[in-house]
Amino acid sequence: MPRFWLTHGEGPLSDTAFHIHGSDRTSRWLVMVDHATNRVPDWVNGGDLGLQAADMARHIAFDPGALGFALALGDALGATVVSSDFSRLVIDPNRGEDDPTLLMRLYDGSVIPANRAAGADERERRLDRLHRPYHRAVEALAARRSDTVLCSIHTFTPQLRGRPPRPWQVGILSSPRDTRLTSAVLRRLSRESDLTVGDNQPYTGDLPGDSIDRHGLAPGRPNVLVEIRNDLLPDAKAQRHWAGRIAPALTGGLAEAGL
Repeated sequence: MPRFWLTHGEGPLSDTAFHIHGSDRTSRWLVMVDHATNRVPDWVNGGDLGLQAADMARHIAFDPGALGFALALGDALGATVVSSDFSRLVIDPNRGEDDPTLLMRLYDGSVIPANRAAGADERERRLDRLHRPYHRAVEALAARRSDTVLCSIHTFTPQLRGRPPRPWQVGILSSPRDTRLTSAVLRRLSRESDLTVGDNQPYTGDLPGDSIDRHGLAPGRPNVLVEIRNDLLPDAKAQRHWAGRIAPALTGGLAEAGL
Protein backbone atom coordinates (compact mmCIF):
# COMPACT_ATOMS: atom_id res chain seq x y z
CA MET A 1 0.00 0.00 0.00
CA PRO A 2 1.35 3.47 -0.80
CA ARG A 3 2.64 5.43 2.17
CA PHE A 4 2.86 9.18 2.58
CA TRP A 5 6.07 9.73 4.46
CA LEU A 6 6.56 12.50 6.96
CA THR A 7 9.68 12.87 9.02
CA HIS A 8 9.62 13.83 12.65
CA GLY A 9 12.28 13.80 15.30
CA GLU A 10 14.80 11.07 14.59
CA GLY A 11 13.16 9.64 11.49
CA PRO A 12 10.00 8.73 9.59
CA LEU A 13 7.16 7.77 11.88
CA SER A 14 4.17 7.79 9.55
CA ASP A 15 4.37 4.02 9.08
CA THR A 16 2.96 3.87 12.61
CA ALA A 17 0.37 6.56 11.99
CA PHE A 18 -1.40 6.27 8.62
CA HIS A 19 -1.62 4.85 5.12
CA ILE A 20 -2.64 6.52 1.90
CA HIS A 21 -4.36 4.49 -0.81
CA GLY A 22 -4.73 5.79 -4.36
CA SER A 23 -2.55 8.85 -3.81
CA ASP A 24 -2.47 9.53 -7.56
CA ARG A 25 -6.26 9.77 -7.89
CA THR A 26 -7.63 13.16 -8.87
CA SER A 27 -11.25 13.05 -7.69
CA ARG A 28 -12.66 15.86 -5.56
CA TRP A 29 -13.53 13.26 -2.96
CA LEU A 30 -11.18 12.49 -0.08
CA VAL A 31 -12.18 9.48 2.03
CA MET A 32 -10.81 9.26 5.56
CA VAL A 33 -10.97 6.39 8.04
CA ASP A 34 -10.14 7.45 11.60
CA HIS A 35 -10.63 4.04 13.22
CA ALA A 36 -9.27 1.74 10.54
CA THR A 37 -7.18 -0.66 12.61
CA ASN A 38 -6.70 -2.11 16.09
CA ARG A 39 -2.90 -2.03 15.88
CA VAL A 40 -0.94 -1.06 18.99
CA PRO A 41 2.59 0.18 18.17
CA ASP A 42 5.31 -1.75 19.96
CA TRP A 43 6.52 1.42 21.70
CA VAL A 44 3.16 1.65 23.52
CA ASN A 45 3.42 -0.71 26.49
CA GLY A 46 5.24 -3.28 24.38
CA GLY A 47 2.43 -3.36 21.81
CA ASP A 48 -0.17 -4.57 24.32
CA LEU A 49 -2.83 -2.49 26.07
CA GLY A 50 -3.53 -5.33 28.52
CA LEU A 51 -6.88 -6.29 26.99
CA GLN A 52 -7.99 -9.74 25.94
CA ALA A 53 -7.84 -10.51 22.21
CA ALA A 54 -11.64 -10.60 22.10
CA ASP A 55 -11.81 -7.01 23.31
CA MET A 56 -9.19 -5.87 20.80
CA ALA A 57 -11.25 -7.47 18.04
CA ARG A 58 -14.42 -5.54 18.83
CA HIS A 59 -15.60 -2.01 18.21
CA ILE A 60 -13.93 -0.49 21.26
CA ALA A 61 -10.52 -0.91 19.58
CA PHE A 62 -11.42 0.05 15.98
CA ASP A 63 -14.29 0.18 13.48
CA PRO A 64 -14.65 -3.36 12.09
CA GLY A 65 -15.25 -3.37 8.36
CA ALA A 66 -14.61 0.35 7.94
CA LEU A 67 -11.30 0.12 6.11
CA GLY A 68 -12.46 -2.44 3.55
CA PHE A 69 -15.65 -0.49 2.94
CA ALA A 70 -13.71 2.78 2.60
CA LEU A 71 -11.28 1.24 0.11
CA ALA A 72 -14.18 -0.08 -1.98
CA LEU A 73 -15.85 3.33 -1.76
CA GLY A 74 -12.60 4.99 -2.82
CA ASP A 75 -12.55 2.73 -5.88
CA ALA A 76 -16.16 3.64 -6.70
CA LEU A 77 -15.54 7.38 -6.31
CA GLY A 78 -12.06 7.42 -7.82
CA ALA A 79 -10.97 8.92 -4.51
CA THR A 80 -7.84 8.88 -2.40
CA VAL A 81 -8.34 7.12 0.95
CA VAL A 82 -6.34 8.03 4.05
CA SER A 83 -6.56 5.71 7.04
CA SER A 84 -5.12 5.65 10.53
CA ASP A 85 -2.86 2.77 11.52
CA PHE A 86 -3.31 2.70 15.30
CA SER A 87 -6.10 1.68 17.62
CA ARG A 88 -8.51 4.30 18.88
CA LEU A 89 -7.65 2.98 22.35
CA VAL A 90 -4.04 4.09 21.93
CA ILE A 91 -5.23 7.60 21.14
CA ASP A 92 -8.41 8.58 19.31
CA PRO A 93 -7.79 10.52 16.08
CA ASN A 94 -11.45 11.48 15.95
CA ARG A 95 -11.10 13.66 19.04
CA GLY A 96 -9.60 17.07 19.55
CA GLU A 97 -6.40 17.29 21.55
CA ASP A 98 -8.22 18.77 24.54
CA ASP A 99 -11.07 16.22 24.51
CA PRO A 100 -11.26 14.22 27.79
CA THR A 101 -12.05 11.05 25.79
CA LEU A 102 -8.91 11.36 23.66
CA LEU A 103 -7.22 8.64 25.72
CA MET A 104 -9.83 6.25 27.05
CA ARG A 105 -9.44 4.36 30.31
CA LEU A 106 -12.86 2.67 30.23
CA TYR A 107 -14.93 1.90 27.13
CA ASP A 108 -18.21 -0.02 26.84
CA GLY A 109 -17.55 -1.93 30.06
CA SER A 110 -13.87 -2.73 29.43
CA VAL A 111 -11.05 -1.17 31.45
CA ILE A 112 -7.93 -0.43 29.36
CA PRO A 113 -5.07 -1.36 31.74
CA ALA A 114 -2.23 0.29 29.82
CA ASN A 115 -4.09 3.61 29.82
CA ARG A 116 -4.91 3.78 33.53
CA ALA A 117 -1.50 5.17 34.46
CA ALA A 118 -0.83 7.05 31.22
CA GLY A 119 -0.03 10.61 32.25
CA ALA A 120 0.56 13.87 30.42
CA ASP A 121 3.96 12.84 29.03
CA GLU A 122 2.62 9.61 27.56
CA ARG A 123 -0.41 11.40 26.16
CA GLU A 124 1.89 13.93 24.47
CA ARG A 125 4.09 11.18 23.06
CA ARG A 126 1.11 9.44 21.47
CA LEU A 127 -0.18 12.73 20.10
CA ASP A 128 3.19 13.54 18.61
CA ARG A 129 3.85 10.17 17.01
CA LEU A 130 0.35 9.17 15.92
CA HIS A 131 -2.48 11.70 16.19
CA ARG A 132 -0.66 14.72 14.75
CA PRO A 133 1.03 12.96 11.80
CA TYR A 134 -2.32 11.46 10.79
CA HIS A 135 -4.02 14.85 10.80
CA ARG A 136 -1.13 16.50 8.98
CA ALA A 137 -1.52 13.89 6.25
CA VAL A 138 -5.29 14.44 5.99
CA GLU A 139 -4.81 18.19 5.73
CA ALA A 140 -2.07 17.88 3.11
CA LEU A 141 -4.27 15.64 0.98
CA ALA A 142 -7.33 17.84 1.40
CA ALA A 143 -5.33 20.90 0.40
CA ARG A 144 -4.35 19.45 -2.98
CA ARG A 145 -7.57 20.85 -4.44
CA SER A 146 -9.57 23.94 -3.59
CA ASP A 147 -12.85 22.02 -4.04
CA THR A 148 -12.12 18.91 -1.94
CA VAL A 149 -15.15 17.06 -0.57
CA LEU A 150 -14.49 15.18 2.67
CA CYS A 151 -16.15 11.83 3.38
CA SER A 152 -15.43 10.30 6.78
CA ILE A 153 -16.15 6.57 7.20
CA HIS A 154 -17.04 4.84 10.45
CA THR A 155 -18.92 1.74 11.53
CA PHE A 156 -21.07 1.18 14.60
CA THR A 157 -21.81 -1.89 16.64
CA PRO A 158 -25.32 -3.39 16.43
CA GLN A 159 -25.76 -3.14 20.22
CA LEU A 160 -23.81 -1.66 23.11
CA ARG A 161 -23.72 -3.62 26.35
CA GLY A 162 -26.93 -3.11 28.28
CA ARG A 163 -28.49 -1.02 25.51
CA PRO A 164 -31.27 -1.79 22.99
CA PRO A 165 -30.40 -3.04 19.49
CA ARG A 166 -29.77 -0.41 16.85
CA PRO A 167 -32.14 -0.70 13.88
CA TRP A 168 -30.27 1.50 11.39
CA GLN A 169 -28.17 0.00 8.63
CA VAL A 170 -26.69 3.38 7.78
CA GLY A 171 -26.23 6.58 9.74
CA ILE A 172 -25.49 9.92 8.10
CA LEU A 173 -23.96 12.34 10.57
CA SER A 174 -23.62 16.09 10.33
CA SER A 175 -23.15 19.28 12.28
CA PRO A 176 -25.87 21.94 12.16
CA ARG A 177 -23.09 24.27 10.97
CA ASP A 178 -23.17 22.61 7.53
CA THR A 179 -25.89 20.19 6.39
CA ARG A 180 -25.71 20.98 2.68
CA LEU A 181 -24.31 17.65 1.56
CA THR A 182 -25.66 15.44 4.33
CA SER A 183 -29.25 16.57 3.77
CA ALA A 184 -29.06 15.68 0.09
CA VAL A 185 -27.44 12.30 0.79
CA LEU A 186 -30.10 11.53 3.42
CA ARG A 187 -32.89 12.32 0.96
CA ARG A 188 -31.44 9.93 -1.59
CA LEU A 189 -30.88 7.06 0.83
CA SER A 190 -34.30 7.53 2.43
CA ARG A 191 -35.93 6.75 -0.91
CA GLU A 192 -34.61 3.18 -0.70
CA SER A 193 -37.42 1.20 0.91
CA ASP A 194 -35.22 -1.56 2.32
CA LEU A 195 -32.99 0.84 4.27
CA THR A 196 -33.42 2.25 7.75
CA VAL A 197 -31.25 5.35 7.67
CA GLY A 198 -30.34 7.31 10.78
CA ASP A 199 -30.17 11.11 10.66
CA ASN A 200 -27.43 11.78 13.23
CA GLN A 201 -28.03 8.25 14.57
CA PRO A 202 -26.64 6.34 16.38
CA TYR A 203 -24.41 9.30 17.20
CA THR A 204 -24.51 13.03 16.65
CA GLY A 205 -22.16 14.47 14.07
CA ASP A 206 -21.58 17.63 16.08
CA LEU A 207 -18.42 17.01 18.07
CA PRO A 208 -16.10 20.01 18.43
CA GLY A 209 -12.53 19.16 17.53
CA ASP A 210 -13.30 15.91 15.72
CA SER A 211 -11.97 15.11 12.25
CA ILE A 212 -14.93 16.56 10.33
CA ASP A 213 -14.81 19.70 12.45
CA ARG A 214 -11.09 20.08 11.84
CA HIS A 215 -10.83 19.23 8.14
CA GLY A 216 -14.36 19.90 6.87
CA LEU A 217 -16.20 22.51 8.91
CA ALA A 218 -13.35 24.81 9.94
CA PRO A 219 -11.97 25.27 6.39
CA GLY A 220 -15.47 25.30 4.85
CA ARG A 221 -15.18 22.09 2.82
CA PRO A 222 -18.32 20.11 1.88
CA ASN A 223 -18.42 17.10 4.18
CA VAL A 224 -20.34 14.02 5.16
CA LEU A 225 -19.82 11.29 7.75
CA VAL A 226 -21.14 7.84 6.86
CA GLU A 227 -21.64 5.13 9.50
CA ILE A 228 -22.44 1.54 8.48
CA ARG A 229 -23.53 -1.07 11.02
CA ASN A 230 -20.52 -3.34 11.32
CA ASP A 231 -22.37 -6.66 11.13
CA LEU A 232 -23.21 -5.74 7.51
CA LEU A 233 -19.52 -5.59 6.52
CA PRO A 234 -18.11 -9.03 7.39
CA ASP A 235 -16.02 -9.49 4.23
CA ALA A 236 -14.81 -7.87 1.03
CA LYS A 237 -17.90 -8.90 -0.94
CA ALA A 238 -20.23 -7.22 1.54
CA GLN A 239 -18.00 -4.16 1.71
CA ARG A 240 -18.08 -3.78 -2.07
CA HIS A 241 -21.87 -4.23 -2.05
CA TRP A 242 -22.36 -1.39 0.42
CA ALA A 243 -19.86 0.82 -1.37
CA GLY A 244 -21.93 0.26 -4.51
CA ARG A 245 -25.04 1.45 -2.69
CA ILE A 246 -23.52 4.44 -0.92
CA ALA A 247 -21.38 5.86 -3.74
CA PRO A 248 -24.34 6.92 -5.95
CA ALA A 249 -26.02 8.62 -2.99
CA LEU A 250 -22.83 10.58 -2.34
CA THR A 251 -22.24 11.65 -5.93
CA GLY A 252 -25.93 12.30 -6.55
CA GLY A 253 -26.22 14.22 -3.29
CA LEU A 254 -23.23 16.37 -4.19
CA ALA A 255 -24.81 17.26 -7.54
CA GLU A 256 -28.22 17.88 -5.96
CA ALA A 257 -26.68 20.20 -3.37
CA GLY A 258 -24.93 22.15 -6.12
CA LEU A 259 -21.60 21.99 -4.35
